[in-house]
Amino acid sequence: MKLLFVTCLSDFKADVMKIFHEAKVRVFSITETTGVKDEHDPDLLDDWFGNKDGEYDSLILFSFTPEATAAEAMRLIKQYNQAEGNKFPVRAFIMPVEEASY
Repeated sequence: MKLLFVTCLSDFKADVMKIFHEAKVRVFSITETTGVKDEHDPDLLDDWFGNKDGEYDSLILFSFTPEATAAEAMRLIKQYNQAEGNKFPVRAFIMPVEEASY
């Protein structure tokens, strides 16, 4: 069993869910989060009033799934990122699950 962990902008939710469907990831969870990309100039005078630039509505999707399913989802996500060439690619990680309570 593997933990498939994916992060993306909220705008890409439908795309990632389509990838999960195609990879046969049938059970997963989604949580909303705020992604931060700090590209501000370190000179505080240039950002005197501050703002929410660099904050993005994001999602975390995760699933405990068989290794082959996680690998297929990863393959499809890499393919998606390459095709889209997006500044904010979908990020995916596969982590081992050493033990489960069920």
